[in-house]
Amino acid sequence: MTNPKAKKNPDKRRYQDPSCAYCPPSVRACRQGADRDRGPGFCPSRVAAESIEVAFKHYDDPVVRRVAQESARVESEGYCRWTRVEEICAFARRMDFKKIGIATCISFVDQAYTLSGILESHGFDVASAACKHGSVAKEAIGLKDSEKIRPGGHESMCNPVSQAELLNQAGCQLNVVLGLCVGHDSLFFKHSEGLATTLVAKDRVLAHNPIGALNLADSYYDKVWGPERPSKPPKLPKQGRRR
Repeated sequence: MTNPKAKKNPDKRRYQDPSCAYCPPSVRACRQGADRDRGPGFCPSRVAAESIEVAFKHYDDPVVRRVAQESARVESEGYCRWTRVEEICAFARRMDFKKIGIATCISFVDQAYTLSGILESHGFDVASAACKHGSVAKEAIGLKDSEKIRPGGHESMCNPVSQAELLNQAGCQLNVVLGLCVGHDSLFFKHSEGLATTLVAKDRVLAHNPIGALNLADSYYDKVWGPERPSKPPKLPKQGRRR
């Protein structure tokens, strides 16, 4: 029979999902290896400890382990000293990659040219594919003329699945994404056989610096909020708030 005086763990009842976004600056105990002791009730170490253990088993795969190791070594060696371009070169070199692919937006071809030259100067073979290659009309995937950016004429669809296939066929071991649209980048990642990393995240309004909208979400870019924005920022994840 259950002891009515036994203390219950309200966090275990309230939280099912990890919610690291709500971890206070004064906690963030995973940095010090103390998340199991000091992590809040919505900490992954508390709500999904078994999932963490299952996920860690993937590092038994020699390839996965090596990627994790070399990524950490690049992080350490170039910390606050290397640009992301330099980090990509260093990571590819440490992984003994020979061929790198560039999946670029058509609007970033000039930057892709520069990147290709930089990669070649470090001894890599490079293949590149722009999003509009093939000139496939947007109507081919069921879009209406009214759904184009500029209705009334031909508008080529972005073709990330084909970009991935081209770079797969080229034997690229690492693919660098340069400004693909939201969603198109997701399709590229899904179909890329080689590892993939982002160099530029497209944001046409913020000069491709999307974090600006988060840093200014309470001032110049408060338009990013939806109609259910609370009057006061909540301190707890939704599952833990009083209803």
